Amino acid sequence: MKKTITYLLIFFSAIQTGFTQESLEELLNKYNTRSVPYMSVEELAMPKTHAIILDAREPKEFQVSHIKRAINVGYNEFDLAETAKLITDKQQPIVVYCSLGIRSEDIAEKLLKAGYTNVFNLYGGIFEWVNKGFYVYNSTAIKTENVHAFSAEWSKWLIKGNKIYE
Repeated sequence: MKKTITYLLIFFSAIQTGFTQESLEELLNKYNTRSVPYMSVEELAMPKTHAIILDAREPKEFQVSHIKRAINVGYNEFDLAETAKLITDKQQPIVVYCSLGIRSEDIAEKLLKAGYTNVFNLYGGIFEWVNKGFYVYNSTAIKTENVHAFSAEWSKWLIKGNKIYE
């Protein structure tokens, strides 16, 4: 009888965990307003996509891993004036990313408010990029399996790659 109760508790616990597990879509809906259109990682990876790629993570995250050709603009120290010097064409396609697409929405909103008209938030961020099998590079421009995972809590969304927290 005791074993049966134990098994039932484990079973119901597993069911409850399954029902409370958020999907990436639910997570982004929870934290984002969708004020900036998303671009999928597959679309960004297409050769015909000629966008400026902005990394809205902190420099230590960027040094561990980033998308090729990305420019680190940061989040806490984001400087719109400095970014405007780099991107003078306000119609130029711009894709902003972070770990999952939450911080990048904030930075993309600032670009839209500054008059940039072709701004996208990368759906799922660098985690989704890596999870879908696309390459990232370290601070010396060498392909790496390491991915800055931001925190233990958020790292559950990174399925592939080596999680780095430094």
